[in-house]
Amino acid sequence: MKLIIHGAARQVTGSMHLLQVGQYKILIDCGLDYEKDHNIQVNEDFGFDPEKIDVVVLTHAHIDHSGNLPTLVRMGFSGQILCTPPTADLTELLLIDSVNIFLSKADKGRRNRKRHKHGSSGPQPLYLQKHVMDTVERFVTIGYNRPFRINGEIELTFIPAGHLLGAAAAVFRVTEDGVEKSIAFTGDIGRKNYPVLNDPEPLPQVDYIVSEATYGGRMHTKDKSVEETLVETIDKVCIKEQGRLIIPAFSIGRTQSLVFALNKIFSSGLLPPVAIFVDSPMASRATEIFRKHHSQVNPEAQEFYNRLGDEFDFDNLTYVETLKDSRQVSNYYEPCIIISSAGMLEGGRIQDHLFYNIQNYYCTILFIGYCAKGTLGYRLLRGDPIVHIKDRDLAVYATIKKTDVLSAHGDHEDLLNNIMQQDVDHLKGVFLVHGEQVSMQALADALEPEGYKVTIPEKGVSYEL
Repeated sequence: MKLIIHGAARQVTGSMHLLQVGQYKILIDCGLDYEKDHNIQVNEDFGFDPEKIDVVVLTHAHIDHSGNLPTLVRMGFSGQILCTPPTADLTELLLIDSVNIFLSKADKGRRNRKRHKHGSSGPQPLYLQKHVMDTVERFVTIGYNRPFRINGEIELTFIPAGHLLGAAAAVFRVTEDGVEKSIAFTGDIGRKNYPVLNDPEPLPQVDYIVSEATYGGRMHTKDKSVEETLVETIDKVCIKEQGRLIIPAFSIGRTQSLVFALNKIFSSGLLPPVAIFVDSPMASRATEIFRKHHSQVNPEAQEFYNRLGDEFDFDNLTYVETLKDSRQVSNYYEPCIIISSAGMLEGGRIQDHLFYNIQNYYCTILFIGYCAKGTLGYRLLRGDPIVHIKDRDLAVYATIKKTDVLSAHGDHEDLLNNIMQQDVDHLKGVFLVHGEQVSMQALADALEPEGYKVTIPEKGVSYEL
């Protein structure tokens, strides 16, 4: 059994891991790498022949885990893609959105070339909607904790991971030359008591773990709850200062958890009513998928639904659908909260709201998630005094804030606990991926004194298991 890390090796995005059992090749996740100076074409360089991959196992829908699947299909992959039912639905939504982003950037490049005769033509789309549809046809869905036999030697079980609706750790039990081996890929590990989502479940005992390390060495804020943090911010920005609060949020997962938290705040009368606009058509469609798979939301959300109704809808909340309505939100001069995508500010309607508000002293931009290096969100969080938005350089006068209370990733302690539930004498190796090098090293430094054998793998290097 061989393991090769082809993506998210010593960086966060682009998760893609190859498990080879004899001649049979399993690809775990196939995400977009968007940390290479925005050169999207690097995602065509897989490091292996897509035609020779037998099956793909997808841990969850987020684009850094699923976003390169249509490229894989376009370049010859013809097997099944195994995932949970919510992951299949959410991934389709995200992949279609990726096509729209690719086409928008390509169109912008063409316009720049016309305006400046020697200008760049811009990045060409990695894939089109046809390739997304070809990809979606390959989905085969499997429920949690239901062993699925891939072939005579390999069995797959999905274990709930929290983090996102449908997210799962993938546990493989392999019989090779009469010897049984097991390996778990954590995908992204969620947090306990997170709005809407169930807690991650412990992994069964395995021989090897490939673990994410996003928050290695970092602890989440624990002195305030999600609701306390939001109440404090909204009270200051919207009630006392009569300003507007803009929250960049991923349309899938983060927005639904945020809306539920706001519903609890306003339905319990903790704050006077404030207009809330969810300006993301994709968030509206994703919310419908959450409703479709409502049996998989956590007990708190189900109890709220039974007692007060839809946890994703309430009186002062408006889902903005059309571009015309989105522009009217920009002309809404009363105090308000605007939730819009994309979470890292790379495209989407959030850029319009930033364009009109980045120089507004009475505006606060609250980041509630991770921003990869090179993104507009990263530059704002870094404190850049001038940023480039929609072909203009704009001075930053708005207040920039960040909170981790809505981070859907487990922190250092959660990551350690997930691994240290394993018997140190039985676990033969831990491979750390999906994190910056400093995060991986911090996690390794905590595990090794406890006797765990830790590897921070290099991209493309083969490890014999």
